[in-house]
Amino acid sequence: MTPSRSGSPVKASFVVVAALFLILALARPQWGAKLETVTRRGVDVIVAVDTSLSMLAEDVKPNRMAQARAAVGSFMDLLRGDRVGLVAFAGTSYVACPLTLDYTAARMFVDVLDVDLIPVQGTAIADAIQTATAAFRPGERRYKVLVLITDGEDHEGNVAAAAGAAAAEGITIYTVGVGSPGGEPIPLRNARGDIIGYKEDREHRKVTSRLGETDLETVALATGGRYFRSTPEGLELHRVYEEISRMDQRTLSGRTMSAYEERYQFPLGTAILFLLVEAALGERRRAGTQPMPEARGEAAA
Repeated sequence: MTPSRSGSPVKASFVVVAALFLILALARPQWGAKLETVTRRGVDVIVAVDTSLSMLAEDVKPNRMAQARAAVGSFMDLLRGDRVGLVAFAGTSYVACPLTLDYTAARMFVDVLDVDLIPVQGTAIADAIQTATAAFRPGERRYKVLVLITDGEDHEGNVAAAAGAAAAEGITIYTVGVGSPGGEPIPLRNARGDIIGYKEDREHRKVTSRLGETDLETVALATGGRYFRSTPEGLELHRVYEEISRMDQRTLSGRTMSAYEERYQFPLGTAILFLLVEAALGERRRAGTQPMPEARGEAAA
């Protein structure tokens, strides 16, 4: 009698299903959040970024704002164990991202920095320093760094006094000037990005925004930091990081952060189960097709 082949489609379906689950396992599915406690050694670093209209000047390409954003992103890529925070400022300032060890979250805030972020226009460097000072842990006189990125044209407050107060709190300020001393008019663009004019003063004269390095050098000197002029390559932020990495470091308080758990084990286990069942079916079929010893003896007689 010819053996039945009714099991072949079933076996093939088991192999196909196993292959599908193997592909799913290779995709490394993740779901469900778990809590991880992260403890590292480093310092607290707050980056204050100028988002005033003058940052649209194009004396650096494509403009000052874009170069500042890229510089901050590159700087965060260098950090190893330091907590980082972000302050945005124009005519006023606010903490865009509190101090955190979650660099991925901090980068998300960097990506949205733009000149329309703060409705109050101007360049209040003193206010930015005061906001950053308040964002650090109070009571400590070490392990605190402020990186100030701006074109340096301060229109509000007493920058020297704010720098002195920051120094009294143990904050070291590194200043990074974006732009050129020669200056550039500030273009105004429509929604499509076309230039529709240039910023004017009250007498309808075109405003030229120049890099103000004097205040930035004063702030850095008053706090034991250094002043750097921004470059397209962002080398100045590498130098700032080198300075920070030589500072005394402390063990930062552990921060609880969520991460997705790997779940590839489930589809992998299912694939193995289907393969085992398919192999077991094959063994049973082979055993069922072998003739009994008595039947072979009768045939020989």
